[in-house]
Amino acid sequence: MENICTFTGKASLPKSLTITCLIDLYQEQKITPIQVIEEIIERANADKEMNIWIEAPTMERIAPYLKRLEALDPANFPLWGIPFAVKDNIDVAGYPTTAACPDFQYEPDEHAFVVQKLIDAGAIPVGKTNLDQFATGLVGTRSPYGETHNALKSEMISGGSSSGSSVAVARGQAAFSLGTDTAGSGRVPAALNRLVGFKPSLGAWSVGGVVPASASLDCVTVFTNQLQDALTVDRIVRSVDEEDCWSKAVPLKPRQAPLKLLIPEQTDLFIGPFKAEYEQAWKEALQRIDSLGISIELIDISLFEEAAKLLYGSAWVSERWAGLGDFVQNHPGSVLPVTEQILRSGADKNYDASSVFQALHLLQQYKKKTDVMLDSAVLVLPTCGGTWRREDVALDPLNTNRELGRYTNHCNLLDLCAIAMPGDDAAEDLPFGVTFFTLSGQEHLTEYVAGKFEGRNSPAIESELSVKTETTLVAVCGLHMRGFPLEKQMHDLCARFVMETLTAPNYRLFKLDTLPAKPGMIKVSEGGAQLQLEIWEMPLSAFGKFAASIPAPLGIGKVELEDGREIPGFLCEAYVAESLCDITASGGWKKAVSVTGQ
Repeated sequence: MENICTFTGKASLPKSLTITCLIDLYQEQKITPIQVIEEIIERANADKEMNIWIEAPTMERIAPYLKRLEALDPANFPLWGIPFAVKDNIDVAGYPTTAACPDFQYEPDEHAFVVQKLIDAGAIPVGKTNLDQFATGLVGTRSPYGETHNALKSEMISGGSSSGSSVAVARGQAAFSLGTDTAGSGRVPAALNRLVGFKPSLGAWSVGGVVPASASLDCVTVFTNQLQDALTVDRIVRSVDEEDCWSKAVPLKPRQAPLKLLIPEQTDLFIGPFKAEYEQAWKEALQRIDSLGISIELIDISLFEEAAKLLYGSAWVSERWAGLGDFVQNHPGSVLPVTEQILRSGADKNYDASSVFQALHLLQQYKKKTDVMLDSAVLVLPTCGGTWRREDVALDPLNTNRELGRYTNHCNLLDLCAIAMPGDDAAEDLPFGVTFFTLSGQEHLTEYVAGKFEGRNSPAIESELSVKTETTLVAVCGLHMRGFPLEKQMHDLCARFVMETLTAPNYRLFKLDTLPAKPGMIKVSEGGAQLQLEIWEMPLSAFGKFAASIPAPLGIGKVELEDGREIPGFLCEAYVAESLCDITASGGWKKAVSVTGQ
């Protein structure tokens, strides 16, 4: 992968943007958010013919977010000034949502849940990106707003349906972008544009404010230039949305090596005009994987191929018609012919109630087998079985699209999480990627393997991921949380963020009279509330030093979580309640700071 911190010279802005590089530039006062946005607007204008945007970045729309930054302390907002792009089937207040269908357009009153979480962290939405209409396609050519060009070779497809979101990041017009993924739309464009594509477990990220494709399978995803940025976004947006019926708690676990990696025993994996190049790139990727030091087992992947066929070859396609059929029927001529053909296939008379249950029952059999196969294991597949020129897709739109889903369509049906990682290019400016899959809620396994795969030549990363250390969980509620001044202390002690959560409803929070201000949490027998916490994992060897450094009236005790567990965490001596400001109503220090501006 190229050096993503190499400067172009103009405005000291990297060619490829990352969260970590931008934060460093801001802290070193080498650049300002407005300069970043001005350069992004210039880049978007220069790439206008690539059809990346439906609503391109403009200073008029972005200015309020820049103005808001003036009142925010960067130390308290982990994405302060970070520009991100949003696929145009995800709501951003102030922008129309089209799902790449002009007649479908509506004006949302509020941001989608995940967008709001990112803005709350200080990030700046810069525009709405192009997509395969109604997120129905993997090619990136099915849009009335034009075919999105590949970021490296204009004649090649970008992949879809999150076409504009991937190319915006690859062309340096956003540090990260949101896509969606039902059949592979958050992974195929990553592979074809040399990006990381992170697809969380279903329900871990809210789909509130997202135009549904297949509602039971949809999820929001993120594209980045490096794995760490994807993990940063995940930690910020992963939470339960009480307004979203598909949302659920999927807590993160400490990063851990799987017991084994599962590799296809099949050898004839690729098709298309670049078959030979992809076969060679896969061999090179397998050599990298073999060097990771994890046991490898060859398996028959026909189970995943059979599961993948259910997405468009069974009654499951009727879910798309259930969501969009009324619009299609009431707006003749509004939908692209290829998109309408796919959607209308869900209305086939053969897809009756009986066939729906038949598909459900068959899928359940596949899930049961998958649960056994992937227990403590990570499946490794090529992200794509081939790629095509845009003119090739025009000649054969259905088959080329179908083949792009060969190694992706099974994922959400089987309730897997996945990380698509760039490998070495198959040829000059012809990216190739692999995807790591595991069971729902086991992102800690895929994160480990993806980190090893990305950092195989980095001794620091290798050392960090290889050392096995006894650890303890620690609950923090103030300045040691992400984005606050003492977060650095957590990293210096080799602690890892695990998840956000809440206390049991037995606590009150007070603002201590210190510089800087910090909270004190007290357990009470009555009149308590639930308060926001972060849970970190810390080596036991560092825990004693950490606890000894905490000044009175704070200390470490056992904190009761909402799930009933008790873990070490920050508590305060009760006498402070007599003289300090009670901020329990804020729900936690992060919210108290955002309200007071301190």
